Amino acid sequence: MTYGIDTPGKIIAVHLNYPSRMQQRGRTPAQPSYFFKPASSLAPTGGTIERPAGTELLAFEGEIALVIGTPARHVSPEDGWSHVAQVTAANDFGVYDLRAADKGSNVRNKGGDGFTPIGPAAIPTEGLGEGDWRVRTWVNGQLVQDDTSDTLAFPFGRLVADLSQHMTLETGDVILTGTPAGSSVVLPGDVVEVEVDAPQAPGAPTTGRLVTTVTQGTVPFGDFGTKPKTDDLQRIEAWGSEQEHAEAVAAGRASRLEENAARSTATGGDATASVPLDGLAEASADPAAASPLTPEIRAQLDGVAVATVSAALRKRGYVDIFIDGVHPNHDGDTILGTAKTLRFIPFRPDLFKEYAGGFNAQKRAFDTVNAGEVLVVEARGIPSTGTVGDVLALRAQVRGAAGIVTDGGVRDFAAVEEFSIPVFSQGAHPSVLGRRHVPWETDVTIACGGAAVQPGDIIMGDRDGVIVIPPFLLAEVAAEAAAQERADAWVAAQVANGAAVDGLFPMNAEWRARYEAETAGGQA
Repeated sequence: MTYGIDTPGKIIAVHLNYPSRMQQRGRTPAQPSYFFKPASSLAPTGGTIERPAGTELLAFEGEIALVIGTPARHVSPEDGWSHVAQVTAANDFGVYDLRAADKGSNVRNKGGDGFTPIGPAAIPTEGLGEGDWRVRTWVNGQLVQDDTSDTLAFPFGRLVADLSQHMTLETGDVILTGTPAGSSVVLPGDVVEVEVDAPQAPGAPTTGRLVTTVTQGTVPFGDFGTKPKTDDLQRIEAWGSEQEHAEAVAAGRASRLEENAARSTATGGDATASVPLDGLAEASADPAAASPLTPEIRAQLDGVAVATVSAALRKRGYVDIFIDGVHPNHDGDTILGTAKTLRFIPFRPDLFKEYAGGFNAQKRAFDTVNAGEVLVVEARGIPSTGTVGDVLALRAQVRGAAGIVTDGGVRDFAAVEEFSIPVFSQGAHPSVLGRRHVPWETDVTIACGGAAVQPGDIIMGDRDGVIVIPPFLLAEVAAEAAAQERADAWVAAQVANGAAVDGLFPMNAEWRARYEAETAGGQA
């Protein structure tokens, strides 16, 4: 740590302290209450935090952190502040899905690795008062928290004094002093920044911005502990209020809450079986929703034509599974992976100004796509503007994406063509973002090239085109298509040897019996 204490002996956090937060919560405690956070939860600026697999409600809390200088034991509120040597910024992350298991201790929901970013610099308190401080928090560049320490229900000196009645506060111990109103849920790909400063002091000293990027965890919880679960109350508290929750749904950042709730109820309140929120869906993060695209099925589909698989889907009533109008950027490209979705809406100047800047939905999608996923982009079938360029395509390739499919255009086409990642699109167009689209949301059901695509669907493509396979049909469709591909190859060999197609294609009973006899034992 920049303030000289590598590992604090204690990290103590206050539950409620800012009147703005108390009003938001609807309760005003007469005395402060506390909880501990483990030293293993500390994280530096510029780091990442994983939202645990199977959870949906990871919330940030920008806070002013006090660093104890001289030990304090049985000190008075008037003397408490003098034992604080430095002030820095902290982010007290928590997962509301795990609150029920903690009963106020916050061990599970706030004790995870990386759940206490702190820094990047500390400000000496000499010459500064306990009411001189300000804390501000930004999410994706938008200011969401802004409050000052002179409003606190329990001033810093009082916190030090109260805690010193029960334990010795030692040099380097850290006290997190509570968060103001504005705390809310963040999604994988979001960037959270916290800054603490003393704006009225000489030189306006500042900690600098404590930057944390949210990522999606993939390791599921086991059956040997309490599993995550959510309900409407937890969702409202996590988002900040019923209004913020409603606004998040309207903005697409929480567009799948109701689906989550329904599935959670159906599984007895086990949120590990629920579908993650916008921007959060990683099919591999949830064992109950894990991709059926196993190595065995991949091997089974190796060399199988998209046309053959589409015929198997047609037999089952799936006739609108084609992403029409898209073509590969390399001859011979094939694509097979699990869908991760990105949706653009029609351009509107005010919406573009609000939603296209900073770490927008387009950037989030390309920055969080996982290995084996296909990024599928809904561009409303408009070829006359770019939806992906060289930098974003390279980012997807570096992250191991299985490909990109867009029913719009590709900018920097020649540069993208040099990359190895398969890109299926309507072709080249030089325009930048802002001509026809506003990047809107990720990991939601979209319409791409006339086909409905949901996160977790299987995307398969070759020179004939791209199709969407519902996951629950994959195993049986893959088996049937592989068998059909072998039969078609045998038929082609007969035609090459001079056989007429009548009765052979499709095979009548005589030809079928001959085929089965010749291919018995896997000799096809």
